[in-house]
Amino acid sequence: MSSSEGQTIDIAGGVVVRRSVGLVTLVGAGPGDPDLLTRKGYAALQVAEVVFFDDLVSPEIVDILPDHARCIYVGKPHHKAMIAQSDIISQLIAAARSGLRVVRLKGGDPMVFGRSAEEIDALRGAGIPVEIIPGVTAASASAAAMKISLTHREYASRVTFVTATRRAGALADVRGLAGLGRTVVIYMGLCKARGLRQVLLAEGLDAAWPVAVVEHATRPAQRIIVTTVADLPDALIRENVQSPALFIVGEVVRTYVTENVVSGAVSVASI
Repeated sequence: MSSSEGQTIDIAGGVVVRRSVGLVTLVGAGPGDPDLLTRKGYAALQVAEVVFFDDLVSPEIVDILPDHARCIYVGKPHHKAMIAQSDIISQLIAAARSGLRVVRLKGGDPMVFGRSAEEIDALRGAGIPVEIIPGVTAASASAAAMKISLTHREYASRVTFVTATRRAGALADVRGLAGLGRTVVIYMGLCKARGLRQVLLAEGLDAAWPVAVVEHATRPAQRIIVTTVADLPDALIRENVQSPALFIVGEVVRTYVTENVVSGAVSVASI
């Protein structure tokens, strides 16, 4: 057909209608509870024609994706790259160049450890308009689940968000981040727990320094495990903690009410 409205393009094995103008919207899906997806994020999904979603988007969010949209999984479960980041970017560009309304749906907030910069830079370089819709990041969701303040005035005047894993897979530098008056929230730390313990203890942090592990924050399978820096790797094994999970390190953990602490973990009263 001569009209661009009638042209088609193949996106990840599906044939979709081509329009003249495309847009990519990066949407933060939040921590997992659909009620925490923002109204603006939900509205963007309702008009999307293609949705690329990753492994950190909860099944509950996937269940409410619109039936009319082609939904393409581009996750990397357990740090195994089923699809390379470069291939994800290529698919985003191809869909947008076809004139489709594209949503790149990411767990949490796309601008917090979401590799969004790479996608934004590539899309801009290809001349494709980009919109960002923030989401609730896991640190905020986990603190809310525990009903603790990450910046409790009695315990912390500083809070740091850090990923445990560098781009090449090495342990990130966490030296100087934990201690009196400081809260550290560690993303993507399950595979780096022993290295984290070693660094934190070598820095002189008390072995009994409190750590909270929040697994599946806001989801039906949510668990909160309170332990110590010294016991962290063993607690993860003992409780069979699964991704997504993050660590909250600091004295603010002491303010957590203990009634829901997982049986077998160290109780707040003892740390």
